Amino acid sequence: MQEDQDVVIVGAGIAGLATAVALKKVGIRALVLEKSQGLRATGATLSLYPNGWASLDALGISHKLKSFYSPCTRAYITDTDTGATQEISFTKANRSGAELRVVHRKALLEALAEELPMETIRFSSNLTSITTQTQEGSSPHVALIKMEDGTTINAKALIGCDGVNSKVAAQCLGLTAPVNSGRWAVRGLAMFPHGHGLNQDFKQFVSVGKRAGFVSLNQTELYWFLTAKLASWTDKSITRDPNKIQREVIDNFATDLPPLFTEIVQHSDLSTITWAPLMYRLPWHVIFGNLCKGNITVAGDAMHPMTPDLGQNECAALEEALVLGQQLGGLITQKTGLVPAAVARAFERYAKKRRWRAAGLITTSYLSGWVQLGGFGWHMKFLRDVVFYKLLYSRVLDVIIHYDCGELPCVTSCNGCEKSD
Repeated sequence: MQEDQDVVIVGAGIAGLATAVALKKVGIRALVLEKSQGLRATGATLSLYPNGWASLDALGISHKLKSFYSPCTRAYITDTDTGATQEISFTKANRSGAELRVVHRKALLEALAEELPMETIRFSSNLTSITTQTQEGSSPHVALIKMEDGTTINAKALIGCDGVNSKVAAQCLGLTAPVNSGRWAVRGLAMFPHGHGLNQDFKQFVSVGKRAGFVSLNQTELYWFLTAKLASWTDKSITRDPNKIQREVIDNFATDLPPLFTEIVQHSDLSTITWAPLMYRLPWHVIFGNLCKGNITVAGDAMHPMTPDLGQNECAALEEALVLGQQLGGLITQKTGLVPAAVARAFERYAKKRRWRAAGLITTSYLSGWVQLGGFGWHMKFLRDVVFYKLLYSRVLDVIIHYDCGELPCVTSCNGCEKSD
């Protein structure tokens, strides 16, 4: 069976659903192909900084979430070796009044999915191959997507939002595979049915080769994490057993951390505990690689897998959704339509806007994690505690998290709407 689609998005994660919402708002229908049977719930929570909220505000989604999650205005970073604590402020808000909030990943996915017609997301959809058909000159005219069930989909535009191990990025664009950062992270969600009694401050603890922390989502739930160098986790066989991961954290990795951190880990919902190596794409592969080719491009982790040290993975994905909406929506406002040459130019403009931003986020996140894990020498501690935390961290973070992509273009005449360039 063959079918024709205007835009096909591979992956129903945050990048994929947000892109579908952005396109819907500018009058473009999209089909989202998701290999899972339902919305992916991997990772219990995520951090949304002002730049993420600005994108959600432009997508018309932010009001669904803000009332359920309180803003985190401060972070306290404690050196477990010396006991010294430094304070970082998140009080500067953006145009929408947004600040850092930690939210349930599933809540964001559901909020995005609710904006889409039911037929937009096609679950249990496994791709077997993606090719292009050239009809005019040397520019690909249609992306041919072959599915496991025998269906062939002809797409005027294809957007890969299929995560770190993206087939679209590798097979269609030739982007190199992500590399291991040499670190791992354990994450979980702690449940306190009668209330944990803690405020919204982000608490973080650092020592040589290890970093841990926690922050409140609401009065009963706390997100926690612990990250260290890869060689410190000797038994990889237990990394798929949440109960064993929890015991390993409590018995080995949290022994020099405050008792409160151990108590939080003990209250974890085991279904939320995950262990994973931290992967990232080399920034120069983003700068010099193909982020688009004809009518094919990528967004989110498919473009820029990065370490989570600045909490920008999902925020960047939301930014990309907005920019894709701006660029493809511009074709509608200009009455160009989704013709091959116009789509290719729109994707080129999108790649130009995102290339250096994505590479900068990858680099800054990696260096942030590297510095915070530190080393045994006095020079590394000086670099971390004095140069990074006291002089650079808040300034660099301030520039990153207050980035604003703007608004979506108006596809109909309306007062107070601004068109994106």
